[in-house]
Amino acid sequence: METTFSILEPEKIPQRIDETDTLVNQIINMVKEYSPTANTDMIYIAYRLAKSAHIHQFRRSGAPYIEHPVQIAYIAAQLSLDATAISAALLHDVVEDTPYTYDDIKTLFGESVAEIVNGVTKLRQIKYSSREEQQVENLRKMFFAMAKDIRVIMIKLIDRLHNMRTLNFMPQKKQLLISKETLDVYAPLAHRLGMSKIKIELEDLALKYLDPVAYEEITQSINQKKSERELYIKDIISELNNKLLAMNIKGQVTGRAKHFYSIFRKMYTQNKTIDELYDLFAVRVIVDSVADCYAVLGMVHDLYTPVPMRFKDYIAMPKPNMYQSLHTTVIDPNGTPFEIQIRTWEMHKVAEEGIAAHWKYKEGISGKTDMDSKLEWVRQLLDTQSNIIDTDDFFNTLKFDLFADEVFVFTPQGKVIALPAGSTVIDFAFAIHSQVGCKMSGAKVNGKIVPNSYIIQTGEIVEILTANTHGPSRDWLKICKTSQAKNKINQWFKRERRDENIEHGKELIERELRRLGNTHAQLFRPEWTENMTRRYGFQSLDDLYASVGYGGLTAQKVVVRLRDQWLQEQKELEKQKKLELVYDEENKTVQAEPSKRHASSKGIVVKDIDNCLVRLARCCNPVAGDDIVGFITKGRGVSVHRSDCPNMNPSSMSEEDKGRFIEVWWDTNRSTSYIANLQIEAHDRDGVLMEITNILSTLKIPFKSVNAYVTKKGIAVIQIGVEIRNTSDLALLKKKINQIQGVTSVTRLQN
Repeated sequence: METTFSILEPEKIPQRIDETDTLVNQIINMVKEYSPTANTDMIYIAYRLAKSAHIHQFRRSGAPYIEHPVQIAYIAAQLSLDATAISAALLHDVVEDTPYTYDDIKTLFGESVAEIVNGVTKLRQIKYSSREEQQVENLRKMFFAMAKDIRVIMIKLIDRLHNMRTLNFMPQKKQLLISKETLDVYAPLAHRLGMSKIKIELEDLALKYLDPVAYEEITQSINQKKSERELYIKDIISELNNKLLAMNIKGQVTGRAKHFYSIFRKMYTQNKTIDELYDLFAVRVIVDSVADCYAVLGMVHDLYTPVPMRFKDYIAMPKPNMYQSLHTTVIDPNGTPFEIQIRTWEMHKVAEEGIAAHWKYKEGISGKTDMDSKLEWVRQLLDTQSNIIDTDDFFNTLKFDLFADEVFVFTPQGKVIALPAGSTVIDFAFAIHSQVGCKMSGAKVNGKIVPNSYIIQTGEIVEILTANTHGPSRDWLKICKTSQAKNKINQWFKRERRDENIEHGKELIERELRRLGNTHAQLFRPEWTENMTRRYGFQSLDDLYASVGYGGLTAQKVVVRLRDQWLQEQKELEKQKKLELVYDEENKTVQAEPSKRHASSKGIVVKDIDNCLVRLARCCNPVAGDDIVGFITKGRGVSVHRSDCPNMNPSSMSEEDKGRFIEVWWDTNRSTSYIANLQIEAHDRDGVLMEITNILSTLKIPFKSVNAYVTKKGIAVIQIGVEIRNTSDLALLKKKINQIQGVTSVTRLQN
């Protein structure tokens, strides 16, 4: 038999720091070893593209940015992820931080890689009223992508792990924000996915920044008594090994130290110093079969005194994150308590790697597998979180559903139901089925009637009493704990009492309007309310009123958001009173208050007029060096067009409009950038788009948009929007692109 003695540090994924080219070769060799048929060429191409795209970007540490995605790909390979996931890891920041788009990635690497990259990309193009709201929307987006492909969250967790490893280069404020988010969201997600190594390191690193004093105290205390504990546990391991030999059971016995955050939580919750904690380690026994697990358990309880109520059978009742093991706390002859964990090798692999150990993509298996049932909690999470709009409610329910300890209770038929600790019988009813919850009239626990607020405990038998004439009460929303129950109750009220909710919502909104001193007409303009209903996923304004009526969205949030737009409009109006031109209809002249002559913010000088509002026309996108004309608009200042813009043809204008032209020219003393749109046609071949982006990178011309397609005749048509300073830069760019092999034309678009 195999016996091992070791005092392991908390299980963490080892780091490897090599030059990126070398590390990528190692990654490819690792993938070939565990998946010989994998498309490793895709991994190498993804690396070359990412390295080119990030060529001018650096981390706060001063290291080339490409080190970050390569380190993430290396960790992904350590977890035996497939070539698609590793390619996505290399490309995960390309769409967010470089000119490449989702369509580019999809064209070059396929839809699977593009979807994973898109799933981990933050939402930056939308403006949010607060950092918290943006954080919620990014998490919500991630959960949607996660429900389609679990690789999204795996890459996101690895990304967060490497960011935490390099967090010392960030400002302290950022360190605290990122560490708190890590502890609140990402470490518990790693726990739910069973990825214990990542979870442990995330928690320890977060503690290091959130409470550096406690972290340092725990580190020093553990190091000071390390040799003493090693000697103590060595005796226990030796005794267990002798017993295993006598029982003819093959196994491995190790000693495992608790990680820092686990010790910190125990000190905090039990109000003890580290010297008062005895179970700072656990002994782990790994054997070949489930039968051996229970045989070893019997031997352990015969050898040491078991602590009452401290035995947990996670083999018969696995945790939602697929974790299986026997846990028992025992007391040695000297009166010292310690924990023993007993599991099989397969269970140990799942405990170490979690979802990665069962992952169906790794072997290229398609279709439904038992993984679908193991990930049911992801779909439940998506279902319950998708209808929660309020930021605070989102985080509160997320923390409870994902991060609370579990309790295991039974139905009268013996089915085990796992719920977050602190759940009530109402939560249990909705966990059985939404119809059972909605028709619940009472509950029995172990045969006795209990109130609806009763908090269920592990091992209890819960029976739900139902009645067809019954329906949920609004008071239940204050009693139940899980978002699943709250969501189903809200859905019932939303469906059954829509008209009542609409009226109630209107009443709450009117009350909030009066409190802030605004009127309904001021704030509830169609263009503003349409944006709001679209943002929150409503089909109509009545849906928004109904949501406020049943509590899905607060009246304050609705009114404050609309009022922010109204206040912004008031500021703009005040600004325009000072800056905009006034067109005199009768005299066909432009009037403006005299002031010191200077160019507009767009780098345009308007003849005889200063401090005027100027905008560059989007129909022709003029850039510095183009021949331009000015056109006076009503209430919007001067619109600047290219001289050859079709919209500025005098022959198609009325006499009145012809009088609106005004002389304008470029201010050569100012450095301003402009958007130019180009259409490139080329013979279709691999690498054309990449060569174009390399030219942009070399010339340091920012990429703003891209659209590419191939015609039936095999001609690649690429339309790009670039930010340039003048026509000279534009001419140089066109010249360089024309030199690319296969390019037949480069033309500037009007719009």
